[in-house]
Amino acid sequence: MRLDKFVCKSTELTKSEATSLINKGHVSVNGALILNEKEQVHENNTIILNGSRLKTRDFRYIVMHKPADTICSNVDEYYPSLFQYLDIEKVSELHIAGRLDADTTGLVLITDDGRWSYNITTPLSHCYKTYRVGLSYAIREDVACKFKQGIKLQGEDKLTLPALLEVVSEKEVLLTLSEGKYHQVKRMFSAVGNRVISLHREQIGEITLDIEVGKWRYLTDAEIKSFKKLN
Repeated sequence: MRLDKFVCKSTELTKSEATSLINKGHVSVNGALILNEKEQVHENNTIILNGSRLKTRDFRYIVMHKPADTICSNVDEYYPSLFQYLDIEKVSELHIAGRLDADTTGLVLITDDGRWSYNITTPLSHCYKTYRVGLSYAIREDVACKFKQGIKLQGEDKLTLPALLEVVSEKEVLLTLSEGKYHQVKRMFSAVGNRVISLHREQIGEITLDIEVGKWRYLTDAEIKSFKKLN
């Protein structure tokens, strides 16, 4: 992570206060004085601020059941931020691993561990996400085969990665995929002549949604580690 972020996560300093101290030569990394707040550091480095070694606070890992008409952002916009449901300190340090649209509901993972969230969102990890999808029109029999083979989305050069489609009823399906292109689920169904009218994420990796709408909980150690071994 960046040095200024490390200092903030190890102290009660604001970002501007941390940057000022770094620029003035108050912080060293592994014995070397660092003046650039953008320097990349690791929590295992020896980082000293005014003679005291810094240690970051423990990372936090959260699962939330996102309500409709909320946004995956730290601040309110046209819709309110889903962070309003988190009654914990330093919410501003958290981010979402795989955002959902305002009208999409379901499972959201929240953390302040950037490497952990990258392991979830990068297609290289093949982290599967399952969505319950409501459709305008009855699903055609050939769609499951097309999704499994990969389809070309409008504006894309490459086919989507193979996705698994399970029919629940003629207008409701479960879709499991391992990538997260912009509006991917909606664009996939649009490409086969259908339209998504409801979208709900039920699962990410081994974690399934087990809490009520608007509620959240910390992940267990086993759940956290399940994403660290994806690669």
